[in-house]
Amino acid sequence: MKESMFKLVAPFTAKGDQPEAIRKLADGIKKGYRHQTLKGATGTGKTFAMAAVIEAINKPTLVIAHNKTLAAQLTSEFKEFFPENGVGYFV
Repeated sequence: MKESMFKLVAPFTAKGDQPEAIRKLADGIKKGYRHQTLKGATGTGKTFAMAAVIEAINKPTLVIAHNKTLAAQLTSEFKEFFPENGVGYFV
């Protein structure tokens, strides 16, 4: 088995509904689903869940945000989650 390019680094683990959501999203990507939605209130761990999906699928990923503020926040958080990987910010 190929070694993971993406190693998620976080002081916490998935909890509550996150493990199932991460599994379903990663499985959906592997099955070729073109569109999936992850919904959750502010502070429920959507960014962490996205990072866990990236680790699970082990592929370079483009994350699109609807405004510059959120894009900057996501960039900062992904840099912390993936310190050994390149994380870019393009506007």
